[in-house]
Amino acid sequence: MDRDYLIELFSDFGPVVLRRMFSGYGIVADGVNFAMALRAAIIFRVDDLTVSRYDAEDAQPFQYETRNKTIVVKSYRHLPERLYDDPEELAVWAREAVEAAKRAAAKKKPKMKADRPQSKGQKAASVRGISNKVKSGTAKAKAAKPKTITPKRRASKASGSKKTIRKKSRTTRQAT
Repeated sequence: MDRDYLIELFSDFGPVVLRRMFSGYGIVADGVNFAMALRAAIIFRVDDLTVSRYDAEDAQPFQYETRNKTIVVKSYRHLPERLYDDPEELAVWAREAVEAAKRAAAKKKPKMKADRPQSKGQKAASVRGISNKVKSGTAKAKAAKPKTITPKRRASKASGSKKTIRKKSRTTRQAT
């Protein structure tokens, strides 16, 4: 499927972003990837609330083959053939797919640090009000900080003698 055809097909739905994905496109709306256009087929995101509609249309789950086996992705279903000719109803199905994708994304969000179990060291640091990341970050920053070379040190490295530095600094003081 080409880009122009997909944009025209989703015109009743609204603006979509097409991103190159595998051998086709990922179709994005409202910041979520809700569909794919692969191998001359459109595949929508489904979840427990929307899968019954696809089952009623006998829409097959997305699947692909690897070297060893066939992988079936139950969270994506092929769009029923009749919807390719009905952009208005396709828009309704697309809105449901966007909502399913948003629900799936909400489930994937990582837990907050307070919800995660802590090790003994993390508990002790949190009791003291210091996080391990902050402590290790400052230690790394100190270790990584390059030493500054003052003019005296630079001169001593060049001449190899501290006495030479003192003589040079005295003569510059007298000259001014």
